[in-house]
Amino acid sequence: MIERWGRSPLACAGLLVLSGAIGAGIVLGVQALTGGAGAADDRRIGAVVREYVLDHPEILPEAMKRLQARETGKAVAAAGDAIFTPYAGAWEGNPDGDVTVSVWMDYACGYCRASLPEIARLVASDPKVRIVYRELPVLSEISRVAARWGLAAAEQGRFKAFHTALYGGGQLSEATIAAAAASAGLDRAKAQAAVAAPRMDAEIDRNLKIAGELGVTGTPSWVVGDQVVSGMVPYAVLKQAVAAARAKK
Repeated sequence: MIERWGRSPLACAGLLVLSGAIGAGIVLGVQALTGGAGAADDRRIGAVVREYVLDHPEILPEAMKRLQARETGKAVAAAGDAIFTPYAGAWEGNPDGDVTVSVWMDYACGYCRASLPEIARLVASDPKVRIVYRELPVLSEISRVAARWGLAAAEQGRFKAFHTALYGGGQLSEATIAAAAASAGLDRAKAQAAVAAPRMDAEIDRNLKIAGELGVTGTPSWVVGDQVVSGMVPYAVLKQAVAAARAKK
């Protein structure tokens, strides 16, 4: 239930270093408890650790999950405002909300369209939440065209109207983009000038770069607190992620 476009660099890096990190961590821990060890003891402890991991491979998925969560949290913290500060008017909900849900979408993504009712339910049920929309056009060239128009609509304060109209307009095309712009009441000349401006591609390229750093592999994807959630998820999952982020404040 996710439109994919690449492989997570976080996952790849984690798979390469995880076993070594587990072994090294255990060895260092044993050395700390025993006051240090010589080369012979290091080899003996390493052999014991290796044997334990081979006998208990079930620890690897849990360790991988924890490693990914830690590295993702670091990436979210590093990106900061580029994740949670909206582009112009590309947001809804409480402008002063205590938790921001950053959702990354592609107008050609059917799962993104199917996620809209879940977002609406979250906004309706939680008056303290803010939704920030980030354009992530990864599925086609027409996706990037639509993303530029979405940003232009945000600059005119008409993002939500355009967003809703375009997702409700059927298969993405130049015609459905034009119809959504008209439905949202955009100043067409002003929007066309904005669409052609370099700032639009700069924003989109920045989103693509950050998505890669976060390990995002498709749309929709969500960043809530220090957590990244991938795919179309139900309201209950979004509500739980918001609660977890709120609890950490």
